[in-house]
Amino acid sequence: MALIPNPRPDPHSYFRTDQPRLQHVDWVANVKFDARTLSCTATLRFDRSGVVDLDTRDLEFVYISCRGSGRIEYEIAPADSLLGSRLRVTMPEGVTEVTITYRTAPTASALQWLTPEQTAGKRHPFLFSQGECLHTRSFLPCQDSPGVRFTYTAELTVPAELRGLMAATHIARKPHPLLSGLWIERWQMDHPIPAYLVAFAVGDLVSRDLSPRSRVWTEPGLADKAAWEFADTARMIVEAELLFGPYQWGRFDILLLPPSFPYGGMENPTLAFMTPALLAGDRSMVYVVAHELAHAWTGNLVTNATWGDFWLNEGWTTYAQMRIVEALYGRDAQELQAALLMRELERDLAGFADRPQYTRLATDIPATVDPDDVFSRVPYAKGYLFLSRLEESVGRERFDAFIWAYIKEFAFKTIDTATFLNFVAAELPGALEDVRAWRWVHGPGIPPDVQDISGETLDALAALIASGRPPINDDVRKWDGTAWTYYIESLPRDARTICEHIEDRFALSRHGNVEIAWAWYLLAIASGAAFDRAALEQFLAGNGRMKYLKPLYQELAKREDLRGWARSVFDRCKVGYHPIAASVIGRILAEASSAT
Repeated sequence: MALIPNPRPDPHSYFRTDQPRLQHVDWVANVKFDARTLSCTATLRFDRSGVVDLDTRDLEFVYISCRGSGRIEYEIAPADSLLGSRLRVTMPEGVTEVTITYRTAPTASALQWLTPEQTAGKRHPFLFSQGECLHTRSFLPCQDSPGVRFTYTAELTVPAELRGLMAATHIARKPHPLLSGLWIERWQMDHPIPAYLVAFAVGDLVSRDLSPRSRVWTEPGLADKAAWEFADTARMIVEAELLFGPYQWGRFDILLLPPSFPYGGMENPTLAFMTPALLAGDRSMVYVVAHELAHAWTGNLVTNATWGDFWLNEGWTTYAQMRIVEALYGRDAQELQAALLMRELERDLAGFADRPQYTRLATDIPATVDPDDVFSRVPYAKGYLFLSRLEESVGRERFDAFIWAYIKEFAFKTIDTATFLNFVAAELPGALEDVRAWRWVHGPGIPPDVQDISGETLDALAALIASGRPPINDDVRKWDGTAWTYYIESLPRDARTICEHIEDRFALSRHGNVEIAWAWYLLAIASGAAFDRAALEQFLAGNGRMKYLKPLYQELAKREDLRGWARSVFDRCKVGYHPIAASVIGRILAEASSAT
């Protein structure tokens, strides 16, 4: 008996393959800072008429109509706590467009509304979106699955003193014809993208050009510093094109967001969002720029079909990031980056000891589980290591040709893990068997034949760590932020004496490189070393990136003497966290409390 395909291939979306598929969206939004809402109209065009289920969350619907049919009936299902509410509309025969007028909730999970006090300039409010994974549905009713791609136009009405930006091609900016004090920004995305890449921001923003096709946007006080930090962006684009082929998105601009942005970066096409924590002053964290740039091919161009195939986005992109770093800064710098990634992977593998299914590359994430709760360094690092093993098996020259073929075959498409493996089998016969791919893709943890990572700097760091002595000035003279972070991450978790020594000598908790301070605080908490609670609270309040928040709160929650304090810190700081981060940290602390 033939298997019948599941009409809902993505467990985290109401999208059905047996219904009309979204093709294009015309979106108009009025940004209202006083009410913390968007007043919107979205016209959705599908490939055919009929009944269609859309993803929504906490939207207030005002009017739903079809061209030529006027107001139509619609059905809103009871809200699921994770997926939101299914909106079912019926397009009459021959009609392929639905127009929905609605308002977002002040608590929309994709939107963070910042007061002037929460910004760098302290003068104007700020708004930004974060749609990945399941959050675009909180500001745009759509088929919110990475397996659905569509084009769009957008019109943002914003206060005249602020700039509205979108991850799309800018068309126009002009005064509102009827309302004084407001301006209209118009944008257009001609390439089909998944919903999670629809992104925008509104704030007091200025730009600095980095090259003819790249600039950085940020609040005025950070603009010059950001331009210096990201000066290598143009060179990165050139190296990425040599690896993956022509850049197909026009511009690669960078938006530096306020500290509450929950990620290191987000690869929104034409306008990558970045955390201000990257402004380390030594360009040691520009690998994040390389990562988000690489997503222009692996993720934005070729997209995972579901969140269970997330490694196809992040493993590929981490592999590309390492190749770009190697080309620009040398093999030693790339090896150090890879070794640090392995340290982070080891910590996350330990955290999933009781849930090994989430350490596979092809992951079955049930509809009842939020992908944000189970994402880790696994898809990034394990995916990178798997692809590196494939490269090792066939040789770099042959693997580079495979990369070009892969991008060409699946550009502007979505694929799952099985499709990828079938393509590898056809293009690189015998490679999957040689690396025993099943263990990588469907097995938990890391296979034992993982590539050895070494290098001149790594060897010196390993010797110092093995000696058991703390570093002195001669040891650290040439260390950049990555070397320092790797050293701290590699120390035993009971290294209380060394932890306190390096703090006394080098004041790492107050280091300008956030990665170094974060790594030191993690070691201090785990080893029982003394630390300044007020300084750690300031760190937790000023750095909203989940890479920092999750491990720190997890370590604090493990210690009975710190668990209550961590809860009180979270209660004070959560107003400044993005809703995604606040939700994840709240669950971590709740689970720790219930386990005692």
